[in-house]
Amino acid sequence: QVQLAESGGGLVQAGGSLTLSCVPSGRTTSPYEMGWFRQAPGKEREFVSGITWSGGVTSYSPSVKGRFTVSRDKARNRVFLQMNNLRPEDTAVYYCAARTSSMLGYAYWGQGTQVTVSS
Repeated sequence: QVQLAESGGGLVQAGGSLTLSCVPSGRTTSPYEMGWFRQAPGKEREFVSGITWSGGVTSYSPSVKGRFTVSRDKARNRVFLQMNNLRPEDTAVYYCAARTSSMLGYAYWGQGTQVTVSS
């Protein structure tokens, strides 16, 4: 079992920046990949970004590519999502997620952290 704890959300003006962090715990082996998802009011949850734990291979949604950067700190056992040039449409609850294999979906989820971007 993997527990995930996100932090770093808040209120920011358009054009501003925020950094989210996620700390996985509870499993003795490292996850295969950590991901960030978001869900805006009235919309389905969508993939934002992902990073493989071992090799650091990253992926991004087209809507955030070039503005968001995902990274992981293996020594500190945490994952970050640096969000720059934020837009009102980035407003959502952001979730950290983990999957243990490339053959499996994301099975572990955090509670989410609210990001609100004002215009």
